Amino acid sequence: MSELKTLALFFVTALAEITGCYLPWLWLREGKSAWLLVPGALCLALFAWLLTLHPTAAGRVYAAYGGVYICAALLWLWGVDGIRPGVWDAVGGGVALAGMAIIMFAPRH
Repeated sequence: MSELKTLALFFVTALAEITGCYLPWLWLREGKSAWLLVPGALCLALFAWLLTLHPTAAGRVYAAYGGVYICAALLWLWGVDGIRPGVWDAVGGGVALAGMAIIMFAPRH
């Protein structure tokens, strides 16, 4: 799988997970409808399925995915919560993406 496809798949996966967690959060913290749990559960099922599409060991996928999740969460912070990430958020996100790239794309025997 090409590096760009892998990164795109990770970001779609992160979007599914964050949405799947955000919808119950809206119900619990903001008093929104409990019906949000239905699409939330579907998003979390989609998240789990998307993780299976990577052609490498599950542990490696989970470890690398964490770096992309961090960046996706920072984008969510900006786009959904309306809070612009600061310089240190960007630095941390960059470090997380560098870790993901090392884990996923380093040469293997």
